[in-house]
Amino acid sequence: MSRIKAAVIGSGNIGTDLVIKLLRVAQHVEIAALVGIDPASDGLARARRLGVSAIDTGVRGLIAHPEFDDIRIVFDSTSAKAHLANEEALRPYGKRLIDLTPAAIGPFVVPAVNLDEHLDAPIVNMVTCGGQATIPIVAAVAAVTPVHYAEIVASIAAKSAGPGTRANIDEFTETTSEAIVRVGGAAHGKAIIVLNPAEPPLIMRDTVLTLVTDPDQAAIRKSVRDMVDAVAAYVPGYRLKQDVQFRKLDDAESVATLTGGVDTGPGLWQVSVFLEVEGAAHYLPAYAGNLDIMTSAALRVAEKIADNMLLETAR
Repeated sequence: MSRIKAAVIGSGNIGTDLVIKLLRVAQHVEIAALVGIDPASDGLARARRLGVSAIDTGVRGLIAHPEFDDIRIVFDSTSAKAHLANEEALRPYGKRLIDLTPAAIGPFVVPAVNLDEHLDAPIVNMVTCGGQATIPIVAAVAAVTPVHYAEIVASIAAKSAGPGTRANIDEFTETTSEAIVRVGGAAHGKAIIVLNPAEPPLIMRDTVLTLVTDPDQAAIRKSVRDMVDAVAAYVPGYRLKQDVQFRKLDDAESVATLTGGVDTGPGLWQVSVFLEVEGAAHYLPAYAGNLDIMTSAALRVAEKIADNMLLETAR
């Protein structure tokens, strides 16, 4: 079966997990190289043991690699700052970039919500782990009724937050908040991340709070359940912790600071959704669902892009 060759930039936890997913479960994408800058990194050593070309001279080494011309998809799992330099270096070569950092220089893609909208874009951005987990729920509520405001809280095990995640906390909150609006459909959005130091480490937990007017509770519950099933199709450990909760706000409760000063009027309700994400443990521990959902979502996008490429070639 023909497959599209891909490279992964970043030999840390996310990049290494992505390589293993590409080897184990990808149907249309073939991993050609893992790229890093630390010759002694565990990711590059593991790639070599798995028979994957390991490049320790960064993106310049990738460009000089003998298989570079055959590589059509490049994943970037470095950091927001590093991605800007990597994108600039790769731009002249016409590769399709899938950005797993919160650099946000390409359109946001959350597979369960807008997978088909940006498949021709030269670069797509996978938002953040919190965004991948929660934006589908915001979109599910918004599909039933206008969402005046959405707030998400992503709680992840501190041990699953590597140096890249920790360096990008500001970008995480800004990028996720923007995507809550642009992809999730909320009028206003806010994102919070919590690094939980508990031992033993806890799996990823996500809370989604939305403000709506006079909601159709049955329709929202169904929309959320359907969306959870859609995400679980590519992230099997994604699930609801409990049924969707509804609370009517007292008319005296002010939400103007949340809605940008907009008066939403009476009949306002808070809709609360509680999720957890358990990782597939391909490379990372099962508690690192925050990283697993990113690599799973990126693979989902790459498989669709590659499938389209193969169809075009066959025509």
